Amino acid sequence: MATHLYLSLIPEALIASMLEPDDFGLYFAIGSAKRSRGQAVFFSVDRDKLPAASFPLGDVDARCVPHEDGTPKTSIYLSIYRVLERIPREALTALHLATDDGRVLTLAPQQFVPDGEDRTHLYQEFCPVGPRVVSRLHPGEFAHFITDATQPIHVPRIAFAELTLGNLKNDPESTEIDNLPYPNIGHLRDCLRELRAGGSPTKTVLRQMTHEVLFRTIRNGFFVGDSAGITAYPFPDRDALEREHLAWWRSAQSTFGH
Repeated sequence: MATHLYLSLIPEALIASMLEPDDFGLYFAIGSAKRSRGQAVFFSVDRDKLPAASFPLGDVDARCVPHEDGTPKTSIYLSIYRVLERIPREALTALHLATDDGRVLTLAPQQFVPDGEDRTHLYQEFCPVGPRVVSRLHPGEFAHFITDATQPIHVPRIAFAELTLGNLKNDPESTEIDNLPYPNIGHLRDCLRELRAGGSPTKTVLRQMTHEVLFRTIRNGFFVGDSAGITAYPFPDRDALEREHLAWWRSAQSTFGH
């Protein structure tokens, strides 16, 4: 059995496993006697594209071997600190989203192309920081802004998703909000009003993600960006979810987080 490398975002960690992505997502979400049940968001990592000195990979194959009864080794943690910034974007070959009952949706990386729509954006950051923010910047601009080393506050690389704002994307006063499942809509409206008034291109809505990911609120997809560029992991539209990923979609819709 081959040894796979996965970059988990919740929590941030580089993990070796003998499990294929779907099986790893099931294990990581449902857990074992040692850990509780919960969602998983993780990337497949191409070991050959990792810098040689970045991680202790010399003995990973010798450590990641089947148990005595022949069952595969589920996980070996290789790093838990500042992992994302040490993995080149081109080494992230797929993104896997596991619901809390272990169903996995896999997204392929693509070159980012702005959709051309002039709107306010709502972003959930995942790693290495976790605020939820509204912004006038499209995903490529947002990634560049957050990773700009000339700014007093920045990170080397950022993983984030765009969430839906419904009718609030263009009008924070709209009363037709399609039952947006976010806490404190009043505060979200205030942040959107401040953003429209000018000043900073971003405004923090929540300081830290503290609940499960509401996959059903993902708008365009997930992104990984740094000063050199951005990689997109587009999210299927509603029709594709219902036709091609119905079991995952039904599971995702049953999650009630924030």
